[in-house]
Amino acid sequence: MGMDAGNAAWMLTSASLVLLMTPGLAFFYGGMVRGKSVLNMMMMSFAAMGVVAIIWVLWGYSMVAGGDKAGLFGWSGDYFGLSGILNGEDPLTDLITVGFQVTFAIITVALISGAIADRVKFGAWVVFVAVWVTLVYFPLAHQVWFGGYLFGDDWFLGGSLPAPIDFAGGTVVHINAGVAGLVLALVIGKRKGFGKEPMRPHNLPFVMLGAALLWFGWFGFNAGSAFGATDVAALAWINTTVAAGAALVGWIVTEKFRDGHATSLGAASGIVAGLVAITPAAAALDPLSSIILGLVAGAVCALAVGLKYKFGYDDSLDVVGVHLVGGLIGTVAIGFLAKDGVGLFHGGGFDQLWTQIVAAGYAIVFSGVITAIIAFAIKATMGWRVSEDAEVGGIDLAVHGESAYETLGGARVVTEVK
Repeated sequence: MGMDAGNAAWMLTSASLVLLMTPGLAFFYGGMVRGKSVLNMMMMSFAAMGVVAIIWVLWGYSMVAGGDKAGLFGWSGDYFGLSGILNGEDPLTDLITVGFQVTFAIITVALISGAIADRVKFGAWVVFVAVWVTLVYFPLAHQVWFGGYLFGDDWFLGGSLPAPIDFAGGTVVHINAGVAGLVLALVIGKRKGFGKEPMRPHNLPFVMLGAALLWFGWFGFNAGSAFGATDVAALAWINTTVAAGAALVGWIVTEKFRDGHATSLGAASGIVAGLVAITPAAAALDPLSSIILGLVAGAVCALAVGLKYKFGYDDSLDVVGVHLVGGLIGTVAIGFLAKDGVGLFHGGGFDQLWTQIVAAGYAIVFSGVITAIIAFAIKATMGWRVSEDAEVGGIDLAVHGESAYETLGGARVVTEVK
């Protein structure tokens, strides 16, 4: 029996909300960079929307939802171009699944761009998007949600440990993107002047607007992952709200004690950290536990964004500190906080905790190794970096031939390989 009209309407709405998250991310990231590269930063998100949408219809959905191939990825020739779905027994449910899932693939790739802001060729980024989503995102999404290594009671440690819990993408989206961002930051290298000159956000209202759009869209991300207008969706909605709010508080309180100021950038970043952490746990926790998770995620991520200065990697917009660290916190916290006798603090013992740790570790290794291979291949062929003149003068003018602000335009135009 196919999906009823009410659930279908909710899922189409949820898919639209998640798609809105990527333009929201463009504003969030765009406001955090310097004014001379804001358009390039935003274009990296929009390019992900275009490239992934096409690939998804051609072979992406087949690799995610097709028949399992050795636990690593899926494949079904009937899904290529969606022809088999259009002529299938339940096209409404299948098409909604296609539409909802593509928005997750798009936002995951776009998240990575924040780690390499201000210094990469636009063409290299577009190639990376196409290759990475094919070789990393599609297989991991299949492994977690559609029958692969980390799926269900028959996952590769099934029998000794319970199934991993990842409701909406702690491993697939946030740990995956965070690890990829770290690998790229290490392979590509630091921005000119990193650690020596200020690289402050040029437009904090953009950052706040982006955070608001992300929070709004995240209701589709988490509540939509219930795949229907159900009590699970309602619980996920509540947990998403309180976790984000608590993380905002946790972040700005940490800022106040550490720096003496509670900043708008911290508030916006705290919101995102809470949203990241609750993503895998949105249906597994009760609201009180979600508040605890949010407070911890906000405080820890506020501290984690400083790791790049301690260890010397240039994660431009804190993809590692927010998405990798926040994703790990949310994924592992399920083992402590999951309700109904599952988590350690609710009488469930250590089994679910070990499962969550193994799943998180697997995602780190899988994403890290394959991303490194892709990153070094692009570096050896077309190269990652724009010229020094383009980086110093501004990628917007050099690569895109335009400027976000008239006061920054017209001074000089640097020719750059696109």
